[in-house]
Amino acid sequence: MAKKAYIIIDIGTGNVRVAVATTNGDILGIDRCDIIYHKDTNYPEALFFDPAQLWIQVSELTKSALTQAGELEILGLTSTSQREGIVLLDEQGKSLIGLPNIDHRGREWEDIIASKSYVYNLTGRYPTSLFSAMKLVGIREKRKDIWDELHTFLSISDWVEYMLSGVAHYEHSQASETLMYDVSGKTWSADLCTVFDLNPELLPKLTDSGSVLGNIKPEVAASWNISADAKIIVGGGDTQLAILSTRPEIDDVVIVSGTTTPIIKLTGSYVTDALERTWTGRHVDQNSFMFEANAGVTGLNYQRLKEVFYPNEGYDVIEKELAELTHYKCVASLGSMLAEEKSALTVGGFIFEAPVSHQLCRASFIWATLWDMACSIVENYQTLNSVSPHHKNYVWVCGGGVQSHTLRRLIAALLNKKVMMRDSYRQSSVMGGVLICNQSLGIVQPSAVTQEIVEPVANAAYHAMYTDWKNTRSHFKKILN
Repeated sequence: MAKKAYIIIDIGTGNVRVAVATTNGDILGIDRCDIIYHKDTNYPEALFFDPAQLWIQVSELTKSALTQAGELEILGLTSTSQREGIVLLDEQGKSLIGLPNIDHRGREWEDIIASKSYVYNLTGRYPTSLFSAMKLVGIREKRKDIWDELHTFLSISDWVEYMLSGVAHYEHSQASETLMYDVSGKTWSADLCTVFDLNPELLPKLTDSGSVLGNIKPEVAASWNISADAKIIVGGGDTQLAILSTRPEIDDVVIVSGTTTPIIKLTGSYVTDALERTWTGRHVDQNSFMFEANAGVTGLNYQRLKEVFYPNEGYDVIEKELAELTHYKCVASLGSMLAEEKSALTVGGFIFEAPVSHQLCRASFIWATLWDMACSIVENYQTLNSVSPHHKNYVWVCGGGVQSHTLRRLIAALLNKKVMMRDSYRQSSVMGGVLICNQSLGIVQPSAVTQEIVEPVANAAYHAMYTDWKNTRSHFKKILN
């Protein structure tokens, strides 16, 4: 009998990934490739992607993952994606342009927002060019060719589901990232549209994660050689699906270590910070919220430095050399973000003793990178805790970055809390997609398996090392200024 499975399409900041997974979360096939971005020279900081090209990549990766998986029955498909990214559509439903989360074409018009505190109180985030409304403003101001054709826009994951089903919609967790959505009220806001002089008629209907849009388009099913009865199920933001994979409870904290590192507290009510340092958005369930601070680009730094120092070795070799390390006189500041600061550092590097010690080795630089990540996580956690106290003696972690036992150990020691990890932590967004599909189709969920619990172990040297890290960060801030 053919296995029953789902197709999970995951479009991150750096790459697009397609997985075929069983209803128990076992991955039968997976493939990925880089997203192709282009510079838009009409703006200082604008990137875009071609939706048609991205869809070709999605289709090719899906066929590859299905080939790996072998004979099976696809029950449903869902999608998750980077937050803040959007795809613009014309009146005939043609995709005009894709704007990723790293597109900042709206930056020069941020001053049109008369009261940023008003926007923060409704949207749960301080308004900047990161968010979708400002991307649309940038299109309006300098890309009349696109603006005149614009009929609506979708988050990237909702666009994938539109391409699969033909149904245009916007899921609530993704809508939280637009600056046109009342997070507490769980609805689009005409008042917020007025702030940006955007027509509310641009906004598609809102949908709940886990709702069924209908069957897959027959032509797509035929192209991929899967059943035309497969359901298209609404997914959500990639951070939300990763969090879902840990099966958290209200008031749990989840650290998602990917390209960036969001630190999230799951809450049962809408929480904002009087100092406007945090984000609050909708989770993918009906009623809970994500109270968030973000350590910024962290996991990407680790990945790129691995390619420099350990290009042909696995993470097991890194962990072995880290365990043997005795010289810690290397400190890094690599552009992480603190909630206390309005922007990330754009310069960074390593500081070590001069002349160069014979004890300095490649593991020293990796350890300093992980220490920078851990300290940034702790600083952001402390901001969340100062607004909404976290009393539990553990945190959850997931994402590829926490495959480092050293990082998990450092987080546990600095937070003085247990660090807990599910067995699906590496493919957390895929597992989140499986759980959403199971819930939607009434299939019993697999058991939640805790793979590891790291107990906090105090280290007397960490206090001085933490001070060194803060001083290093201050040094690079002075260079920037």
